[in-house]
Amino acid sequence: MAVIHEDGFIEITGRIKDIIVNSGGDNIAPGRVEAILAIEPEIEQVMVDGDKRPWLAAIIVPAEDVRELPEAEQKKIVGEAVERANSRLSQIEKVRRFVLADPPFTTENGQMTPTLKVKRHVVGELYAKQLDSLYKKSRT
Repeated sequence: MAVIHEDGFIEITGRIKDIIVNSGGDNIAPGRVEAILAIEPEIEQVMVDGDKRPWLAAIIVPAEDVRELPEAEQKKIVGEAVERANSRLSQIEKVRRFVLADPPFTTENGQMTPTLKVKRHVVGELYAKQLDSLYKKSRT
């Protein structure tokens, strides 16, 4: 996927096969959202979820120094990083909730390809229950 700007500049925004279509029918390029989140120094890795869901959630691997802290502090620090990233995203791209991943995504644990792309289906299945609980919490 790409956007052609008025000045002729072409910006690659994502891969069509990775597109998330939320429950409202909006098409969201997760690569763009993930890249903006990963710019934050407190976030080492991220995978965005939200296909057929009302909003986006994320599975986030905190930066190594953050992972050394107690879980409650990790959530607070990562939450602040998500808020900063969300300020640079459109409304439909904003991540509303997240879970912390443990361990990091690697090729050794089968969560990344040899070219270091996150295996979305593998990570999604590993964290399915936690993601489902994020969406259920929003209904109560």
